[in-house]
Amino acid sequence: MAITMTPAAQQHVSHYLTQRGSGCGIRVGVRTSGCSGMAYVLEFVDHAEPDDEVFEVGAGLQVVIDPKSLVYLDGTELDFVKEGLNEGFKFNNPNVRNECGCGESFNI
Repeated sequence: MAITMTPAAQQHVSHYLTQRGSGCGIRVGVRTSGCSGMAYVLEFVDHAEPDDEVFEVGAGLQVVIDPKSLVYLDGTELDFVKEGLNEGFKFNNPNVRNECGCGESFNI
């Protein structure tokens, strides 16, 4: 099982952790939400909990995932993209079967 981040995503997270002044990376998870059933959740993390899976993604960055979310996120690549005036994280998740029309939720 693995989670990866592109260099663009690593740079973006590193920049915000530096501005924040603390943290080791980001926590990625899923929650029940939206019209397709699940949505991604991102937050900065200062330390992992004992049951968390921790993935070293480069430059001292960690992606921390709780065991329940890992099943849905296995093999996911986290990218940061800029498209015109919009920018944000993009999840390249091979487990996703369908996404809602607005792109905010998915199902497996």
